Amino acid sequence: MSVRRFEAARDRLNAAAEFHNRANVLGIFGGEVMEFDTVGRVVTEATIENAGDLWAVQRSLMPPDQVRGVVVTDVLVDTGATLLSLPTSLIQQLGLAKVASKRVTSSAGLAEASLYEAVRLTIHGRSCTMDVMEVSDGVPMLIGRIPLEHLDFVVDLGSRTLIGNPAHGGEHMYELY
Repeated sequence: MSVRRFEAARDRLNAAAEFHNRANVLGIFGGEVMEFDTVGRVVTEATIENAGDLWAVQRSLMPPDQVRGVVVTDVLVDTGATLLSLPTSLIQQLGLAKVASKRVTSSAGLAEASLYEAVRLTIHGRSCTMDVMEVSDGVPMLIGRIPLEHLDFVVDLGSRTLIGNPAHGGEHMYELY
């Protein structure tokens, strides 16, 4: 996307946000107050644990109570993102080592981002092992398409929640074809 088209799109979004903010103040939406910043927003809770620590526990090299992990209650589900993305401070808290740098695209254009070693990601009792892409502090933790696919979740836009894939009867299932 060219800079000019990006700026035009940004301006349209800002105008829409301003309209919704004014409409909320004026009570245009049937007297109900709508929160523009949460319309369509899907958040969930996730547990993230250092996979290296978990493997060390399995090998009796570390006691289980020393596994570095966090529970994040407001993880943003972003179907436009590809990977599991964590802010720098969470990566440091988990003690993850950088394994590579990758080219990425974002709303800011092309950039380089750091890829970190694997974590165990658990959402609603389903777990998978995922590499981690770094995002700046201040950016929320993001669950992208690959973790969603791996955990067999889909976004239910009506309830703004994650649900088990209806094509699999809601059951966690892998497709081998």
